[in-house]
Amino acid sequence: MTFFSKKNTLMTLLFLVAFTLSAWSILLSRQPSSKNHDHSDEPDARMENVIALVMNKQGAPSLKVEAPVMTHYAEDDVTWIDHPHVTVYRQSPAPWTINSNHAEASNGTEEIIFSDHVVIHHPTDVANPDTVMETTTLTVFPDKKQASTDQPVVITQPDTVIHAVGMVANLNDGTVKLLSEARGDYVPAS
Repeated sequence: MTFFSKKNTLMTLLFLVAFTLSAWSILLSRQPSSKNHDHSDEPDARMENVIALVMNKQGAPSLKVEAPVMTHYAEDDVTWIDHPHVTVYRQSPAPWTINSNHAEASNGTEEIIFSDHVVIHHPTDVANPDTVMETTTLTVFPDKKQASTDQPVVITQPDTVIHAVGMVANLNDGTVKLLSEARGDYVPAS
């Protein structure tokens, strides 16, 4: 056997070993995991470009949810909402709006937990000035028209900025109870 023939045989053998190892690796990666796979974290529904209007018993709008993507998980009856824009209608003609990067709705819309840059807005009406609240998380009970957080919150109204930790808001009458460390600043309009 010549040198070139030994070299060709060795190269062929190395190629076959590399091919076999590659094929074996691919087959192993495609086999199902030996772990017990829990299907409960798989969604049962996904909706895009959602505009959902919830009516009360009298047939009037109660809640409006708009989102580019909503994903529902049947196991826990939880809906993950990306970039929600929620309108909470109330007795006053001016509704509250709530925006955030994420939200999680439980049991339909019984409880909605907003997270990641939450902004709550209420425009001026007969009883309340224009109000904007910003926080990191907010829990809303749409049927009860209540919202609360235990996180720092900044409330901005004309000529006033209030900082506090925690708040409870009655979305029907517009009252807001600050829980702790409240301090306000008068900021005259320029």
